[in-house]
Amino acid sequence: MSTVALITGAASGIGAAVARRLSAGGVKCVLVDRDGEGVERLGKEVDGAWLAADVSEEQASIEAVALAEQRYGRLDLVHLNAGVSGRVDLADFDVERYRQVVGVNVDGVVFGVRASVPLLARSGGGAIVATSSLAGLVAFSGDPVYTMTKHAVVGLVRALAEPLAAQNIRIGAVCPGFTDTPLVAAAREMFVNAGFPLLTADDVAAAVESAFYAETPGTLLIVQPGRQPVPYRYAGVPGPAGGQRPPRAD
Repeated sequence: MSTVALITGAASGIGAAVARRLSAGGVKCVLVDRDGEGVERLGKEVDGAWLAADVSEEQASIEAVALAEQRYGRLDLVHLNAGVSGRVDLADFDVERYRQVVGVNVDGVVFGVRASVPLLARSGGGAIVATSSLAGLVAFSGDPVYTMTKHAVVGLVRALAEPLAAQNIRIGAVCPGFTDTPLVAAAREMFVNAGFPLLTADDVAAAVESAFYAETPGTLLIVQPGRQPVPYRYAGVPGPAGGQRPPRAD
């Protein structure tokens, strides 16, 4: 029985690289992207199923999961990758742009998890990996709203890790640095001229595949050029002052 994966933001960049990598290993892929021509082209290339839809709309995730069940009868892996850069100027605020960024980067992940968990559970369990960013772990002042959305993705992954593990579903995230994809195309020349190394989409795709099989629920994989992906570790939060220590078991 073939493994089945659902990938959002699949028409280009990291999502396309993940689709090609998984399909080369025999995984059946269901691809979602609002770029209808691009997602159809890749769907045919990897011999998968595809859906032209905007993940900021809840119905897109519902239809994508239904397509996976109709076409392949199961779902094992979910890569919630769709994302857009923020570029929201708080001094000259464009509320429509703000809603678009939050809709894709946050709502798309929430809707994707909500829609996919029942079929993952019926298939015996599986794994969800969301694409966050280093901006989900540090304060990236160059794009505050994007940074906010990627922190939200990390928070969701961490909070869902334990309850989903009880259903035999692992959830984690990849947190890549700047990656040579259409998302950073406008700034690519600046990075190159500054001698700043960029990740390739294939670099991140390899990390996504690793994250699917991470043993620890809630794993956040940092992906940087020239380094092996490493899990991010948060420092512990101090408890209340003067609090009582819990009784010892012995």
